[in-house]
Amino acid sequence: MPTTVPAMLEGYASTRPPHTVQSSRRAQAPHTEGSTMTATIAFLGTGSMNGSIAAGLLAAGHDPAHIRATVRSEESRAALAQRLGDKVEIITTGGEADGNHRATAHADVVLLGVKPYGIVELARDIAPALAPNAVVVSVAAGVTLETLAACLPAGQPIVRCMPNTPSSVGKGVLAISATDTVKDEQKKLVEEVLGTVGLVVEVREDQMDAVTAVSGSGPAYAFLLAEAMAAAGEKLGLDADTALKLASATVAGAGFLLDTNPDAPALRRAVTSPNGTTERALNTFVDGGLFQLTEQAMRACAERSAEMSQLYTADGD
Repeated sequence: MPTTVPAMLEGYASTRPPHTVQSSRRAQAPHTEGSTMTATIAFLGTGSMNGSIAAGLLAAGHDPAHIRATVRSEESRAALAQRLGDKVEIITTGGEADGNHRATAHADVVLLGVKPYGIVELARDIAPALAPNAVVVSVAAGVTLETLAACLPAGQPIVRCMPNTPSSVGKGVLAISATDTVKDEQKKLVEEVLGTVGLVVEVREDQMDAVTAVSGSGPAYAFLLAEAMAAAGEKLGLDADTALKLASATVAGAGFLLDTNPDAPALRRAVTSPNGTTERALNTFVDGGLFQLTEQAMRACAERSAEMSQLYTADGD
């Protein structure tokens, strides 16, 4: 007989390692008292992720006069100005050799948003311009705290961040690890900045590959599920457009329920009637090896994340 969903889940749960995330919080929007609203935040390489964080700060009420952003071209500058408004200082580094230095000078938090292969060069470039207490935050995948520390002045406070794409709509997950040089009030400031676009979770840096496998790459798993559901819907007789609409809206709606109540097992139980249609489908997933396949895929993701960390180092230019 097929294994029932509750029995299978209990058996699988007993084989999992203990939960290892240190702490998590949904950071509050920056408050109007104290230094947060007037802290100077510099975004170096203001593409999709840094642009989303900057927009989140502005939406939370941060003073635009205390936000600086760099882009590579005038075209990018015009597009970013349309998004962030004309009160944010936007510097085109393609035409100004010292553009990143100008943005970095006297900043309280400096977010590095360039591609991973450009992080080492950028960190070395801005090192002379950093204030000693400026917190450098990297949102580049695969770049370790050790690599960043080797490029920056000794003792510079550094935070490594692994965000995910829902940050662009304020529903992201942003995992952070910090060096010992980051003080509590500096960490709080970083959490408030990042918290404008999602949930901020602090983990040990040696857990970052696992974080990448769960939340960093995780949105793509949900998108793939929607694709698979739509494809199956077509085979069951729906037209392609209707199947995709139904599948996409269903996955999105389930995500919204999880946002309001993050207890996935409880939500699953609530919609699974004994001997009903949902239970039949879930039993088929479980008997087909869904949990084992998911673990296999996420291990592959974590392994690739570890490999990438070896590519972006401060050694051997």
